Amino acid sequence: MSKNAKIAAGGVAVGIILLIWLPWWASLLIVLGVPAAAYLTLDPGQRRRLRRVSRKEIGH
Repeated sequence: MSKNAKIAAGGVAVGIILLIWLPWWASLLIVLGVPAAAYLTLDPGQRRRLRRVSRKEIGH
């Protein structure tokens, strides 16, 4: 299994667990809020590099 597949599987497992313990809206807030908060903690140079890498992966 590739690294991205492992991350995706872990995310699905965490999402299912959160749906069992929390209301759906709270789970959605956590699932969307954690990556957004992580992105906001990056400095401008890291954000530019992340966008550049994402565009290359989409375009190839």
